[in-house]
Amino acid sequence: MLLPASLLLLGLATATPAAPSATAEQLRALCRTQGANPRNPWALAHGVTLEGRGFRARDGRLAAEVIVSDFLRREEGPTGRGLYFEPFTADGTPVEPHPALQVKTLVLAGFPRSRKFQTAWGTVTLGALVEELQRDFRPELARSPEGAWALDALSQVLEPGATFRNGAGEQVRFDAVMEEALGTLERAHADLSAGMKAGLPQVPKQKQGIYAHPCGGLHFFQAVAGWARHPAVRKAWGERLGVQVDVLIYRLGSEARQYEAALMDAPRYRMSLLSQSLKFYGHFLETLGRYRRESGWSPTVRQQQAVTRAHQLLEATVRRLGEAGAFRDTETLAKQHPQLYLDLIGDACHAAHGLAEWR
Repeated sequence: MLLPASLLLLGLATATPAAPSATAEQLRALCRTQGANPRNPWALAHGVTLEGRGFRARDGRLAAEVIVSDFLRREEGPTGRGLYFEPFTADGTPVEPHPALQVKTLVLAGFPRSRKFQTAWGTVTLGALVEELQRDFRPELARSPEGAWALDALSQVLEPGATFRNGAGEQVRFDAVMEEALGTLERAHADLSAGMKAGLPQVPKQKQGIYAHPCGGLHFFQAVAGWARHPAVRKAWGERLGVQVDVLIYRLGSEARQYEAALMDAPRYRMSLLSQSLKFYGHFLETLGRYRRESGWSPTVRQQQAVTRAHQLLEATVRRLGEAGAFRDTETLAKQHPQLYLDLIGDACHAAHGLAEWR
């Protein structure tokens, strides 16, 4: 049973999320069907995020094999780009709109670095793709909103104290990179942190700070938090990451109030606003779920209540999207509103993954 939004915002929902729910199954079904298009590697990557290494495209091939075999490119020579994915295909289909998205997806899916993929020029291992990522890596990605996926991939394959030399000849100390990434997250959260300390009910979203990041900076948060799975990192960082978790939980109430107000004030943008809500609530659950699984974080009662609140807000959002016809005719939606269609696929996959993290 869904609680009224006003009660959710006041923090009166305290029950543990039940799963699997009808919402989870609806989101998973959308991800599995629309995310299985072998001509859309970005969608395939989101299917892999939810379903794991065994996820298959509609043509029967493993999605990961389609991604690498059909869309990986190679440019040799001293000035060549090596192994790479284009951001988009010639017709505008997304392949890797965010640098390292595909490698990060394969790494987090649990493929071993020895895993071989067939390409037009021979086999390529995931390890070779990781090495290419290290060659392309620039330390300034720790300060860039677009650095989230590369940071996340490398934080999963490297250990504290790791160093490597990139293609520019720079010696990269990954501890220092992730320390700077944590500082970037803290600075990006500055407005929200100030609002939380002042007891403000909300901080307006004006594309400032964390709101200038893709997906509201939640992938950047996941990359930073993923590095904290190492006890030595948690010891070195002390309470700093815990403070950022508190800011994220404060942000839940802040954004929920703004979505509700916008839905009342601008009903003509209802579908777009609900899509934004789906993105935030799903990524919120995924982010804290990953943090719990990877680092052993144990939420307090108040923090668990926030997770429950996000779960129920997500349930309400999916119900409203269904009432607005978002799931009824995806082919028409793809033709008439292609970006909204893509957002719906990706965010359904992340939201279903977020719910699965809390089962």
